[in-house]
Amino acid sequence: MLTLDEAFRKFKSRLELNDKEQKNASARQQEVRNYLDTKFSIANSFLTGSYARYTKTKPLKDIDIFFVLKDSERHYRSKAPSAVINAFYDALVEKYGEEAVRKQSRSVNVDFGVHVDAEDNTDYRILSVDVVPAFPKGDDYEIPDTDTGQWIKTNPKIHAERATAAHQAFSYEWKGLVRMVKYWNNNPRHGSDKPIKPSFLIEVMALECLYGGWQGQFDRELQSLFSTLADRIFDTWPDPAGLGPAISNGMDQARKRRAGDLLMQASRDATAAINLARQGRNGEALKAWRALFGPKFPLT
Repeated sequence: MLTLDEAFRKFKSRLELNDKEQKNASARQQEVRNYLDTKFSIANSFLTGSYARYTKTKPLKDIDIFFVLKDSERHYRSKAPSAVINAFYDALVEKYGEEAVRKQSRSVNVDFGVHVDAEDNTDYRILSVDVVPAFPKGDDYEIPDTDTGQWIKTNPKIHAERATAAHQAFSYEWKGLVRMVKYWNNNPRHGSDKPIKPSFLIEVMALECLYGGWQGQFDRELQSLFSTLADRIFDTWPDPAGLGPAISNGMDQARKRRAGDLLMQASRDATAAINLARQGRNGEALKAWRALFGPKFPLT
């Protein structure tokens, strides 16, 4: 039987990107980039978000691609953010069809129709990408936000640097723990509405909530993290780059209350699993962790 440490390390490995997934992600994002190059004047495009920061969890979906537009497209910048979102939406519908394309507040989502099985496997394929139009603004970028009707500043490079620094400071375990909590956030037991939105908020909170250095035990680190996230879900969590609106603005008070309740329950469930292991009931402890996280957590 697996020890708890072996189980968590196997779990962490299962949530990491493997070569086949990276190959499929590369092919899909290049396909989208090549197509949009025929529709817009694009100065540069690159992968960003949690995929680029290696904090993306499974199954792989909503991989962010930034499309930095040339000056010849700057007429969009003088219009409402919805204009450029609509233009990218219309272009992507031409290739992928209306059923596969969805407008979001700051991006356009393209779903590739990949099936996810009961074990959260996708045959090493990504589910979707998020296409993000952007304009350069000095060393930063501006992206549309149709929820506020404003163009907001962002800098993916700073986000990546903060994540890398946190990972190094936590003995290179920080990203693995973040992926685990993001996977918990996706657990179907929560229903279709994830407790924490956007999932980037988990990462932002973990920049402060994972502190004191790695103590060597996944179970206790996660129990403590769930508890701390529950305590601090009502805090205001600014953009780590100090440019855009607070990341926590995406959740109203009702959502935060629900998230706090679920996070505290996760902390209690983790405590119960720890107690099972302390009593020598290792198999039951593994099942308890699997119930908490989902099917990627191994039993054997």
